[in-house]
This record gives sequence, C-alpha cells and structure tokens, in this order.
Amino acid sequence: MKFFFTTLFLSFSVFLFAQNDLLSEIDTDPETPAFASAVFKGLKVINFESTKLVAKGGFNFIVSHRFGTVKNGFKNLFGLDEAVTHLNFVYGVSDRFNISASRSSNQKIYEVGSKFALLKQQAGKMPFTVAGYTSVLANTALSTDNLPKLEFKHRLSYVAQLLISRKINSELSVIVSPTFFHDNYVTNDLQDNSQYGVGFGGRYKLGKRWSVNMEYGVHLNRAEGSLYTNPFSIGVDLETGGHVFQLHFTNSQSMNTNGVFGTSTGDWSDSDVYFGFNLARSF
Repeated sequence: MKFFFTTLFLSFSVFLFAQNDLLSEIDTDPETPAFASAVFKGLKVINFESTKLVAKGGFNFIVSHRFGTVKNGFKNLFGLDEAVTHLNFVYGVSDRFNISASRSSNQKIYEVGSKFALLKQQAGKMPFTVAGYTSVLANTALSTDNLPKLEFKHRLSYVAQLLISRKINSELSVIVSPTFFHDNYVTNDLQDNSQYGVGFGGRYKLGKRWSVNMEYGVHLNRAEGSLYTNPFSIGVDLETGGHVFQLHFTNSQSMNTNGVFGTSTGDWSDSDVYFGFNLARSF
C-alpha cells in the first residue's frame, strides 16, 4: 500500500511539472476577464488547506500553536500550559506548484506535501478555483515498547485532497474539500485504515486587513462508538504586511489533515476546545 500511494504522489508531481511547461507557452489575452484574487489570505483556512499557493520562488514559514483545553480554567491557565507546536515550511516551485515540509510535536509527526493549482476562478469563464493537496506523514512517537510488532510502514499515513473554492463577492469566500486519508496503523480495530471526509470552510472580510474564518469537517466512515468528533473551528485573520496572523478556537489539537478529521477529541457543548494561532511569514 505504501508503494502504491508513493507512486501516485510522484506521478501527480511529474504531471503537474509537465503541465506548467505547456502553460508557460500559451500567450495571454489582455482582454481576458480578471482572475479572482485574495480568495483566502492564508495558506490554511484554519486547520484545513485553502486554495492559496505561494508564488514562484516564494518561501513561507508558518508557526502554529494549539494550547490545551480551556475547560480546565486556571488549573492549566486555560490551556496555555499544554501547547502543541507545528512548524511548516512551504516553497513555491512555480506559481502553480508548492512543496512543503513540517514537524508537529503532537505524536512527533513529520510530513512532506505538495499543493498544486488546477483551475482558477475567472469572471465569465470559470466559477471556481480548484487545487489539489497530497502528503505523506510519519508518526515517530509510536514505540516498539507498546507495539512489539511495529514496523516502519505502520508509522506512515497518506492524505489526498481536492480543494474547491469560490469568491462569492468582495467579502465572502467559501471552500469545500473532499478528502481521502489512509493510516497504516489505527488504534481502533473497528476503524478502517482508509478513511474519507469532507471539509467546509468560509472567510468573511470585516475590513481591509481583517476577516472572520470558520470551518467544519465531516468524517464519513468513522467507526461506530468512536470517541472522536467532527472538527469545528472559528477564528479571525489579521494581515500585517508580510505576516498573516490567525487566531482561533477549535476542538482539534492536531494540525495535520488526517489528525484533524480522524482524531479530534474536543466537545464544543462542554467548552472542551483549544485556543490557538497560525503565524505565517513570507520571505
């Protein structure tokens, strides 16, 4: 299974590089209606990927924190004593193809990924912006002390997403993200290794540099009796020059796509949510 997904991801990359070469040879029509811009300001809506890409030669460094649950109040200073950190590096190979590498302190997960543009919203021609996202993850926190038969393949997970967004007007943008993810090791014997979900998100612009963002994910084949819940997040974006600062509350402490869909534990009805932020710096 590992070889199948690895081959699939590499094939995507080769195809897209070839596509970019062909597109570069096409003359542009100066009278062609303008493409939609600033559909989303951040590379992520909150936890889920947006359709935004880093420009060719650009480099983004994103620092993300998810603190502990606010439910316990002053006992852990509303979660500030229990931070989870995620460091993500994104490079624009071209305007239409990005590569990324990240490390999360949650389960000590390393991830390499790619995001690629397929279509771009254009007045009178194309109503949506469409991108794809794929990644391979390695959970290095798994231990042979607890899992004597553990092999390297059991540490691996895979993600494939189709990202479809639309800028409705100058204030409102929405996105839907059909998602496939496969975990070679799952803790629940009743849970299928191959899993499916759909993410929904939106951004509403409040001012020149401010917006409010929301997202919700539906795990379509979660095992019956699972302790995990569907992820829901709400927050604000603040753009300050070369920075995009995102502040939010979420019921997912994980920041990797498969973790957000598959292992969110917080319960909004019980105030069991996490405060967090994403800070992106462009170079």
